[in-house]
Amino acid sequence: MPVTISTTDFDAVLFDLDGVVTQTEKLHTIAWKALFDEFLSRFAQRNGTPFVPFDAETDYLQYVDGKQRYDGVTSFLAARDIPLPYGDPEDDSSRETVCGLGNKKNSTFLACLAEKGVEAFESTIVLIKALRQKGLKIAIVSSSKNCKIVLEQAGLTDLFDTRVDGVESATYKLPGKPAPDTYLEAARRLAVRPERAAIVEDANSGVEAGHRGGFGLVLGVARQDNQAALEQHGADAVVTDLKDVRIDDNPEQPRIRNALNLPSALSHLPLHSLQEKRPVVFLDYDGTLTPIVSRPELATLAPDMRHTLAVLAERCPVAVVSGRDRADIQTLVQLDSVYYAGSHGFDIAGPHQVRMQHAEGLEFLPLLDEVETQLQHQLGTIQGALVERKKFTIAVHFRNVASEQVGYIESLVDAELKKHPQLRKGLGKKVFELQPRLDWHKGKAVLWLLDTLALHTPDVVLIYIGDDITDEDAFHTLAGYGLTIVVADTPRRTAARYALQNPAQVQTLLQRLAASLSI
Repeated sequence: MPVTISTTDFDAVLFDLDGVVTQTEKLHTIAWKALFDEFLSRFAQRNGTPFVPFDAETDYLQYVDGKQRYDGVTSFLAARDIPLPYGDPEDDSSRETVCGLGNKKNSTFLACLAEKGVEAFESTIVLIKALRQKGLKIAIVSSSKNCKIVLEQAGLTDLFDTRVDGVESATYKLPGKPAPDTYLEAARRLAVRPERAAIVEDANSGVEAGHRGGFGLVLGVARQDNQAALEQHGADAVVTDLKDVRIDDNPEQPRIRNALNLPSALSHLPLHSLQEKRPVVFLDYDGTLTPIVSRPELATLAPDMRHTLAVLAERCPVAVVSGRDRADIQTLVQLDSVYYAGSHGFDIAGPHQVRMQHAEGLEFLPLLDEVETQLQHQLGTIQGALVERKKFTIAVHFRNVASEQVGYIESLVDAELKKHPQLRKGLGKKVFELQPRLDWHKGKAVLWLLDTLALHTPDVVLIYIGDDITDEDAFHTLAGYGLTIVVADTPRRTAARYALQNPAQVQTLLQRLAASLSI
C-alpha cells in the first residue's frame, strides 16, 4: 500500500544509509560474516564446542544491522554468550577484543567497497530529489564511520543538507541507534522539530530510534521480508521499496500512522473542551463495543456497556455504524435512543423517524441472492468457513478456518467477483465481503446522518471510534474535522488520530465523555 509524505505535515526527511540509500548492506553482510565465521571457528576449536556460523540473514538483522560497529560486535557476542574484553578503538585488528574485531570488520568492508563499488537504490534517489524540489530538507543519518566515503564514491554527497554518521557520533559522544540521539541531532541541525520530520529506515534499531525520538513519521523499508519486525519496533508504515512513497501537498490528506504509535484517546482527547460544543458519537460494534469472538452470533453486548451507551445517548446523539445488518445490530444493542447504520451504512434507522435504505443498493439484492447461493454451495464443505448473508453484503468468515485453506477461500471469492464485476471485495478482520460496487461506505453514511440531523454546524464535534479495516473509510472521510479513534492492540496502519486498546478502554472513554457533558 502506498505511503504519503505530506508537505503540509513535514519539513524534513531523514534517511538511513545502508539498505535505504545505498546497497552497501550487501557489503556489510559479507564483512560481518567473514569476521564472525573466522572468529567463531577459532573459538570453537579452542573450547571444543561446535562451530555455529554467523547467519547472514537472521543474525545480521537481529544483532548488527543499523548499529555502530562496536555495538554490533557486543550484541552478537552477547547472544552467543562469548565474553571478550572491550579493548580500545586503537586495537589492532588481530586482537580478540570487541574493538579489535570491529576494526577487522571495517578493514574487510573497505576492501569489499574498493573491489565492488557502490550502488544506490534508484527509487530512493528519485524520492530524495522530488522531496528537495518540494522544499523539504534532507539528512543522512548512519551508524557507519564510512558514510562520507560511501556517499563520495556514489556521487551522492550533494543530495543531503547535513550528515550525522559514526564519525560525528564519536566526536559528539552521541549514543548509537536504537537511541534517538543521532536522529535528534540531525533534526537540530536542520532546525526542524522531530514531529515535523519523517525518518526512513530499514533496520529495527533505526526504526526504534525514530519511534523513541517522537518523529512525525517512521517509515520502514522491508527489503528482507521483515515487515512484521519493523512494525513491532515502531514503524508507522512499511514499504518494500521507496517507489511506493508519494508526496502530497493536500492538507486534508490524513497522515497514516501505526496504531500502536498514536496518542491514547484516554489521556489526549480534549474532553474538557467539549463542554461548550455539541458532541456526536459514532461507534463500530464488533471489536469496539464488544470483543472479537469466533462467530458473529456470540458477540453480545455486556449490560454495563449498554448502560453506558444509554446514559451517553441522553446527553448527545449516538450512532452505531456496523457491517452487520441494521436489524441485527438493533437487536444486539436494544436501545431506542441510538441511531443504527447497518451493512456499512446502506441501511439506516433511528429516533425521530430517521430511515434510509440506499436506493441503488436495493437494485443489487437479486444478484447478492445468486452469489450467496453459489458461495454457500462452494464453501459448505470447508470446516470453519461461514457465509453470512446481510441484506446488502455477503460476508465470508475464515477466522476458524485452517490457514492453508484461506487462500483457496479467497480464490473462490475472487472468482465470483470476476464473474460479477458489479460487486467489489471488502476486507475486514478475518472476513472477505462482497459489496455493491457503489461509492458508499461508513464515512458516507456518517455524513448522511450529520446532514439529516442538521449537525453539520461549527459547534458540533464529531467522534468516531472503530477497530475494523472498514472504519478506515470513515477515518479518511472525517480527516480534518472529526476526532477519529482506532481500537487496536497490534500494529496496523490507520488514518485515525488517536487510539484505544480494547472495548474496556472504549467504555471508559464513553463514561468520561458522558460525565463531562453532565457538568
